[in-house]
Amino acid sequence: MFCRMPGECDEEAFIVHRAARSYIVLNRFPYAAGHLLIAPYAHVATLADCPAETRSEMSELLARSETVLRNAYGCPGLNMGLNLGASAGAGVAEHLHWHVVPRWPGDANFITTTGETRVIPEDLPGAFAKLRGKWS
Repeated sequence: MFCRMPGECDEEAFIVHRAARSYIVLNRFPYAAGHLLIAPYAHVATLADCPAETRSEMSELLARSETVLRNAYGCPGLNMGLNLGASAGAGVAEHLHWHVVPRWPGDANFITTTGETRVIPEDLPGAFAKLRGKWS
């Protein structure tokens, strides 16, 4: 998935930014509007296997994502993290990727747990249009 995605059209894959060693894409199954994933082009599963230059670039993209999401969505908080390995909750354990999730007070509620439904107030094309080009 993360290896073939960079070969796809940005609009179809929802890639909002491409850097030299990694890229930023909208999560197709977001926890919140603007939920981003930052992944390296290289197929690596762990930070230890990731070249230092790529780790550095992804760190910069994390910082820039914080600024972009705060400006675009007005979110007062963010969750940023990695799930390394299937036992840690990684949905795609074979390819390292950071999650960057905008958060607001009271944005977690019962409907996800009891209704088995996620409520996202923005579709992916809308989020793509809002975020594309904001990293320049």
